[in-house]
Amino acid sequence: MQKTLALAVLAALAVTGTAEARDQIRIVGSSTVYPFTTVVAEQFGRTAKFKTPVIESTGTGGGFKLFCAGVGVEHPDVTNASRAIKKSELENCKKNGVTDITEVKIGYDGIVVANSKAAPQVKLTREQIFLALAKNVVVDGKMVANPNQKWSDIEKSLPDIKIEVLGPPPTSGTRDAFVELVMDEGCKTVKGAKEAGLTGKACGAIREDGGYVEAGENDVLIVRKLEANKNAFGVFGYSFLDQNADKIQGSVVEGVEPTFDNIAKGTYAVSRPLFFYVKKAHVGTIPGMKEFVTEFTSEKAWGMEGYLADKGLIPMPDAERKSFHDAATSLANNIMM
Repeated sequence: MQKTLALAVLAALAVTGTAEARDQIRIVGSSTVYPFTTVVAEQFGRTAKFKTPVIESTGTGGGFKLFCAGVGVEHPDVTNASRAIKKSELENCKKNGVTDITEVKIGYDGIVVANSKAAPQVKLTREQIFLALAKNVVVDGKMVANPNQKWSDIEKSLPDIKIEVLGPPPTSGTRDAFVELVMDEGCKTVKGAKEAGLTGKACGAIREDGGYVEAGENDVLIVRKLEANKNAFGVFGYSFLDQNADKIQGSVVEGVEPTFDNIAKGTYAVSRPLFFYVKKAHVGTIPGMKEFVTEFTSEKAWGMEGYLADKGLIPMPDAERKSFHDAATSLANNIMM
């Protein structure tokens, strides 16, 4: 009943042409996916008969919150995400009548720990990154507040400089993926961690004493700060490294550089899938939604030689790409509510 009523209100607004009606697609979500979606939106605006979509970088968590708030022109039509939607977010969607959703995986991205090209390139393990950024570590068999102030406190071969890492806030999908792929994995290899109680959520807790600086959802700002401070490091998606390769460099992690080929082959350990989600209730009412999805999932956009690969997106293998293309263009209900 709630969904039917919301759809009726949405259709009525479109028919009557009231001030609340929209003739542009509204997209929110991940700062990592933002540049890819922006390129698609600009291409769509130039070549289609529809207006260029309006895109806001809110972070993955913030995007899901806005997307799941309800059905109607006051709510966004699409949300970008640098991780899959969580069960709690799906429950929020369902509570607010957002029950028909199409999930579209668009490709892969690596998470990099980068620094200025004016400084030496650093080789790190995930355990070393954990020991630099964790809120708590193990000392003499006990879990204590992280005492490491310099990288060289962790390993003498590392730079003798203060630990200062600029990274995403808790609302970011990049932060979620970084915790899962780096902090949790690094924690598992720390000697005595399990015995000291350093497990589960404790592994993912990031220090709050200045060693890690939350830099908001603006990855471009992190890049600028790395240019200004050669001793600082930044955590963000590979695409930003790719687009700023003349200024910054990615650290080698577990012996592998963060390159397009290494991420595509799966040899770079810190990589993750990227997504966008479509609110099907808005299709047919907000102009151009099906056409926008078709553009995004076309070979000229996300294919191996597509224009998104030129921007740093790591394309999916052919079979996986076809599967998500078919689901996207048919707007399949591929999310279990």
